[in-house]
Amino acid sequence: MKVRILIVDDDVGITESMQQFIEMAGYEAFSVNNAEEALEFLKKKPVQIVITDILLPGMNGLELTDLVKRDYDTDVLVMTGYSQEYSYEEAVSKGASDFVFKPIRYEELLLRIKRVINERQLTKERIHMLRRLQKLAITDSLTKLYNSRHFYTQIELEVDRSNRYGHPLALLLLDIDHFKEYNDSFGHLEGNKVLHAIGGIIRSCLRKMDSAYRYGGEEFTIVLPETTGEEAEIVANRIRSAIECETFTPELGRTEGVTVSIGVTEYCLKEEIAAFVHRSDKAMYQSKTNGRNQVTCLYHNREASQ
Repeated sequence: MKVRILIVDDDVGITESMQQFIEMAGYEAFSVNNAEEALEFLKKKPVQIVITDILLPGMNGLELTDLVKRDYDTDVLVMTGYSQEYSYEEAVSKGASDFVFKPIRYEELLLRIKRVINERQLTKERIHMLRRLQKLAITDSLTKLYNSRHFYTQIELEVDRSNRYGHPLALLLLDIDHFKEYNDSFGHLEGNKVLHAIGGIIRSCLRKMDSAYRYGGEEFTIVLPETTGEEAEIVANRIRSAIECETFTPELGRTEGVTVSIGVTEYCLKEEIAAFVHRSDKAMYQSKTNGRNQVTCLYHNREASQ
């Protein structure tokens, strides 16, 4: 897609010649005669660069720059005459990407346009890289679920939201049954395949608002906002059943399956996070004690197993 450039100047001769030159350089160019028209144009058609004179009828170019940088993903080049009392620092303080003097030397203008375009691209790449690094910092590479560090960040946010608005909040703690024996029998590579598959199964059973985490080696936690313990029990059994139905081939001609034990609990108003997590852990261990491959729900002093 061509880079779009909007020229803002009340001198029609300047806008026409500048627009023609910019289009000859391979860009898509438009022109308006004042700041108000420029803002109306930007509402209808996004542009990558605005080139504006400082002296405009009505709103001046620096005020326009301020509004453009506040409301749009657009760079601004500011034009001014040598005799006018405006400094580079003033333009930059309003968010301008560069500053050019009239009369405009078009070869210089083109170089400045290219520099702004290159900087825009570098900034976008930098932002993309930072977002990728941020995602990697909170993601478990094997299961593609969030990691335990992010679990504690998110659980604090959800608990705070539950306390403020009185909305229910449920937590699942899940552990793979006899996973050490599976690893010992078939090796860690095959065990990693199981972990990867379970991560995918868990994701497929959740809503967008839910979040899942690899809590430890073969343990997973799932945070269910806006969810009662009884509703979370349904989700837990859906996950348990889906994992039980999954098959693996750790050796040629040999098919194996795994099961999970799950603990379910619901948050109590003003409860400490540690107590909330501990109760889900206790419920999970009751599932282990009672025979594995089941869901145990522990709500305050009530419990149930399936």
